Amino acid sequence: MATFFGEVVVAPSRAGLDEEEEAREETPEDREIRREIEKKRYQERGEIREREIQVLWSCAEESLVCSRFIVAIGRNAAAFLSSFILDSVCWEVIGVVKLWNEWCRTSNSTNVLPTDSFCLFYRLISDPTVLLCQCSCYVAEDQQFQWLEKVFGCMQKKDLQVTILSTCPVADYKTQESTLTLVSPFLKALKTKEFQEQVCCPLLEQPNIVRDLPAA
Repeated sequence: MATFFGEVVVAPSRAGLDEEEEAREETPEDREIRREIEKKRYQERGEIREREIQVLWSCAEESLVCSRFIVAIGRNAAAFLSSFILDSVCWEVIGVVKLWNEWCRTSNSTNVLPTDSFCLFYRLISDPTVLLCQCSCYVAEDQQFQWLEKVFGCMQKKDLQVTILSTCPVADYKTQESTLTLVSPFLKALKTKEFQEQVCCPLLEQPNIVRDLPAA
C-alpha cells in the first residue's frame, strides 16, 4: 500500500500466471478473440516467432553495470531526448529491441537510425554506467512484462536509479480547473519511497494515474 499519493508501488501482477490459470477465467468469447489476435500477430516468418521480444546488445558484457537508466517512452519523450540530450557525440548506440505487434513491425536490421518503430539503447561515453533508452515504438499490453524482464534482466540492480519520461494528452489530466486554462506542456512526477533526492517538479495529484509501459 502506498504511504502517500504519488508513490510508485509494486502491485500484484497476472503477467507471470500460466495459461491454464488464465483460461479458467476466460469466457468462450474471450478465448475466440484471443485466438484470432494470436493468429494475426504470432504468425511465423521463417523459424522466428514474431511474438518474441528480442533485446540485442552490441557489448559483450553478461550484466551491464548501470548506475542511472533513463527511459523515454512515446514519441514526445523520445523526441525530447533527441533534441536536448542525444544531439551530441557523447553517446553511442549499444542495443536495440525488436518486436512485432498490430502497431509496430521492426525490421531485421540493427544498424539503424532512430525511427518510430525502434527502441534503442545508448551509453554515455564519458560514463558507461549511464544508459538511455529511447522507446518510441508501441509495446502491447501482453508484451510489457516480457519487455521489462528482458531489458532489466541484462542489468545489475544494486544502486540503480531508473527515471521514466512519458507524456499524455492534457485532456486526460484530471483537475478541478478547466484544462483550457492550463499552461501546457507542464511536468508532474511520481516517485518511490526509496527515491530520497529532491523532485524537480510537483507530484502528480490524485486521481490521475500512469498507464501502459510507464506504469509497468
